[in-house]
Amino acid sequence: MSNARTIAIVQSSYIPWRGYFDLIRAADTFIILDDVQFTKRDWRSRNCIKTANGLQWLSIPVLTKGRRFQRILETEVAGAWADAHWQNIRHAYAKAPWFESYGAELHAAYQEAAGLARLSDVNLLLLRKLCALLEIATPLVSSHDLLPLEELDAMDSSTRLARLAERAGGALYLSGPSARAYLDANPFASRGIEVRFVDYGAYPEYQQRHGPFEPAVSVIDLLFNVGKHAREYMVDLRSNSVPLERVAQ
Repeated sequence: MSNARTIAIVQSSYIPWRGYFDLIRAADTFIILDDVQFTKRDWRSRNCIKTANGLQWLSIPVLTKGRRFQRILETEVAGAWADAHWQNIRHAYAKAPWFESYGAELHAAYQEAAGLARLSDVNLLLLRKLCALLEIATPLVSSHDLLPLEELDAMDSSTRLARLAERAGGALYLSGPSARAYLDANPFASRGIEVRFVDYGAYPEYQQRHGPFEPAVSVIDLLFNVGKHAREYMVDLRSNSVPLERVAQ
């Protein structure tokens, strides 16, 4: 792969899985797409942890009544949530090997997040803290901080992504695999931006608490179980990607 400046763009998400963080670390700048419509019962406001009783959803309550078409950045938190989430996390992972090493810092981030009114701000704060704990230095920036909302609203989805990548100085756009079904390459090509799709492949298993391995959980599970060895269980997505032309064949 070339040394072109790499941009990745993904919707704002709450304490997401390890693949999300692999995409962050594969980019030179990671853009959090928060100017698009909020979707209920989705990764925007919830995720899973692994407990002695199986998977447990942690969901941030948000205001949705009468706000059907609100953007992610406009979505407001509805009441207290952070302390309950932290207590569930502590109960699930207090005996994990690396909880003592990382628990205090993550707890402090939850205490800070408790005072934030908007979901996107909560997610950004926790993403930055988790990146720091995973030693990922990629800058995170929100889409609405790069371009005016009026300009973003006037574009179709592919043009929006291409324009954001261009605005961030990108020459290479690294996309998740699901976008193969809908991404239009023309807005990228007209801006001289190469498109590649990552392949998450088969992630290696690691030693988890509470029974058989479960991959579909928040990255905090990886952090508390393997700590400083987390990178050994992550994937180099810069190398694990294919160009758009090959996908089209």
